Amino acid sequence: MGLFQEFRQFAIKGSAVDIGVGMVLGAAFSGFIDSLVKDILLPPIGLLYSKMNFQDLYISLSGNAYPSLEKAKEAGAVTINYGLFITAFVRFMIILFAVFLVVRQINHWKKPHQHPIDSMTKKECPYCCTPIPSQAIICPNCSSTLEKQEHIRKKTPRWRINS
Repeated sequence: MGLFQEFRQFAIKGSAVDIGVGMVLGAAFSGFIDSLVKDILLPPIGLLYSKMNFQDLYISLSGNAYPSLEKAKEAGAVTINYGLFITAFVRFMIILFAVFLVVRQINHWKKPHQHPIDSMTKKECPYCCTPIPSQAIICPNCSSTLEKQEHIRKKTPRWRINS
C-alpha cells in the first residue's frame, strides 16, 4: 500500500475533532517542553561545561569574533547556530519520547477486540502446518483456500458420489 493511500485511510478514519484537540494539546505541550529544555535541563548542563550558554554556541562564517550570538546578529554576521540546534534536538527527543509513552499507554487501554495483534487467535493450516489467524480464509504462507477446504471435508466430494 502506498504512502498516499495510507494517509488517505488515516484521514478518512480519523475524527477531525480528535485531530484538532490533539493539535491544541500538542502546541501547549510543545511550549511546556520548550521551557523544560531551555530553562531547566540545559542550564545545569551548560554549568558543567564551563558556564556555557547553549543559546550562544555558534560559528561565525565571517571570521570575526563576537561575545554572543546576539552581538553577531546585530553586526549582520552569517552564523551557524549549533547551540540552538542542540536545544531543538533535545526538545524534539523529549517530545518524541513523551508521544511514545502516550501512544504506548493508549494501546494498553484498548480493549482486546480493538487491538488486532492481541485479539488474533491462531489455528494451524492443514496444508503447510503453520500457525495462521483463526479467521483466515486463505493461508498467507501456502495460499491454500481454507474455507473451501472445510466445505469439502463436510460434504462428500463430487467425484466420489456413488450412483
